[in-house]
Order: sequence, then structure tokens, then C-alpha cells
Amino acid sequence: MAKKLSEDIADLLLNERVMITLEDEATQEFVQKVLDNNHFLVMGNDYQERKAYSGTVAYIPYLYNAVVQEDGTISAGGEIGINYVDAKNIYPVSWNNGEVTECIFTFVHTVRQKKYVQIQFHRIEEKGMYVIENSVLECTKGSTEWRELTEQEWKQLKPFTNLAARTETGSTEPQFVIDRLNITNNAAECNPMGIAIFANAIDTLKKLDMEFDSYCNEFDLGRKRIFVAPEMLTNEDGSPTFDPDDSVFYSLPEDYDKNQAGLIKEVDMSLRVEQHSKAIEDDLNYLSLKCGFGTERYRFDGGAGAKTATEIISENSDMYRMLKKHETILEDVLERLIRIIIRLGIVTGNALDINTDIVIAFDDSIIEDKGAERQQDRQDVSMGVMRHEEYRAKWYGETVEQARQNLPEQNQVME
Repeated sequence: MAKKLSEDIADLLLNERVMITLEDEATQEFVQKVLDNNHFLVMGNDYQERKAYSGTVAYIPYLYNAVVQEDGTISAGGEIGINYVDAKNIYPVSWNNGEVTECIFTFVHTVRQKKYVQIQFHRIEEKGMYVIENSVLECTKGSTEWRELTEQEWKQLKPFTNLAARTETGSTEPQFVIDRLNITNNAAECNPMGIAIFANAIDTLKKLDMEFDSYCNEFDLGRKRIFVAPEMLTNEDGSPTFDPDDSVFYSLPEDYDKNQAGLIKEVDMSLRVEQHSKAIEDDLNYLSLKCGFGTERYRFDGGAGAKTATEIISENSDMYRMLKKHETILEDVLERLIRIIIRLGIVTGNALDINTDIVIAFDDSIIEDKGAERQQDRQDVSMGVMRHEEYRAKWYGETVEQARQNLPEQNQVME
């Protein structure tokens, strides 16, 4: 169930229906190309799931195939990649009000059956400018002893051929984005890292495991058994009457009471199916409630009849509020990630607009009655309380300026 919870929140937060729209068309095409080249739709959903069970992930855009001078500045060329990092490889160094300003990330590589770890330190130097420092460690004995390689040594290894020891970003903004769930870390209040979606429901998960194991044992121990007299186990020719591998038939003891037991005695134990099913159903509701999905997210029965969209929204009001809460952080994360990509694109010589408006439209169709909401907006437009460009921007994933330009021309009024 921990895996299922993580999968579900990931699918709700970042799926194929999430629309990222930039006002500047050239910048939109460039950013979309970078995201596509880095498989962001697939990897983004994967790391939303990792975020759900670990609490924190990070996205680190970087330049590769770029020419870096000795002082660490980038002189020419380069493509933009995105490193995806999970919680166990994130080490915050400096933070304020939960926002990480300096951080160390680690990347594990295996080359010719030898283990290497790249340590990447994003820190602030004079005038508030960010620099990125890299170092590489080689595991010499198991996982207990490590040796730091020189830059000349690590450049002989394929994963680190183009790795620079120091890179100046030329920006006061960090070149990494920390993404976490919008849940207060009550395990370590001074830690900027997040917690898993089920962090405060571990007891319920353990109880569900115990109940499920008990349910399985109930069927294993409650199987039908037939006890037969020893003289009935063999035929007249000495061959076995029953299959010796059949677990249904058992032999009665030699001194059994023939008057009470008879030659065949059937034992058919009753199964406590309803009790186990009720216990599991209750704890699934408790788990769903603790994790923000409401009380009826996980049910085995199909329910009676079809439900209207309004009924579904009413039942999912808890999940809707939880989803909107997590989208608050995710929206800011995606905007920061896009700004970093644009900045790196400008560094590589592309004519991009760093200040372009960014609109991120999440997919809430599963828990929102989009049809009813859209119809209400249409009525607002006809009443004049909502402008056409506002309607188009909301429902077509465009900025207000784009929507204004894309509005169809008004038909000429016939005399």
C-alpha cells in the first residue's frame, strides 16, 4: 500500500495532461525541446513517486559538451541536460525558512566494475554568485575506503571526461531545484527535507500487513481435511488408495475409536472472511484519511450504480484540498526549473526571454467536475463578468496575452 499511495499521488500531480505554456513562442519551443530530450514526462512522474515515498527529490539542469575556460566560465557551445536526484543523494548545507540555498548532490557511477561517486557542491561565493564545484571519489575497498581522484585522473573515465572541477554560473540564482511534498516535517522540524506521504501512517501500514497475512493464513489453515481409517489407505494389492501428495486426506491414529470416528471423518473449518474483510476495509479508510485521500479512496466493492460528477467531487473533497496543497509547491518548482533552463539557453547563445510569463495548468479532471465549471464560465462570459481572453487562457492553457491574440475575429454584422 505504501507503493500504491506513492503511485497514485504521482499520477495525480504530474501526468500527461499537465500543460506548461510560455508566452514567448521561441522560448516555449526551446524549453519544450529540452524537456522532451530529457524525457521529463516519464522521469518527472517517476521522481514524483520517489518524492512521495522519500519526501524530497531535486532537479539539476546542467550544460554538457560546453567549452569551459580555466577560470570556470563557459565560453561556447553546450547542450542542456537534467539530472534527477532522489533524497538519499541530497545533502542540504545552508537553508533559511525551509528554502535550501547551498546543497551537495552525489551521483554514483560504476566503471569497469569499480564504484565512483561524483560530489557536486552548489555554493555561493562573493557578490552572491553561485559556483559549482565537482570532485570524484573512487571506492578502493568494498564500501569502506574512498580515494579522491585528481581532475586528470577522473577525465580518463568516460562518465567524467567533460566534467569540470569548477564552473561559475554567473547567476545569483541556484542552478538546482528542490522538490518536496507540502507536509510539515514533524520528524525533524529543523530539517529542510520533506517526509513521505505515509510517514505518519506507518502503524496503519503495519496493521494492514498483519491483517492481510492473517487473511492468507485463514485460508491456509482452514482448508478442508478428511481423516480416514488406516486400513483404508491401501488397496487389496497393497497400492495406495489415495494420492500420497494429496493434502486433503490424513490417516487416523492406529488406536482410534471406530465407534465414534467411523472409517471416514470430514473436517471443514469455517473461515472468518467477513471479519478479516471488514478489518482490512476499515484500515484502508484510516490509511487513506491519514494520507489526505479522504476515507473511501481504496475500496474493493464497485458500489451501487453509477455516480454523477458532483457526487464524486463531494466524496473527493479531502483529496482535492490535499492535491491543491501539493500543487502549490510543485508549480513553483516547475517555474524555477524552466527559468534555469531559459538562463542556460541564453548562456549557450539562444535568443530567449527570461522574463516570459509561465502558465502551468494541472490536471484536476479526475476530482473536479470540469464540465459544470466550464459551463459556468461560459455563462459568466455571456453575462460580461468574464472576458473572452480570460476564458480562453483558463481552458486552453495559454497566457492572457496569447489568448487575446488567438481570439477569432468578430463576425461582421449584416445590415
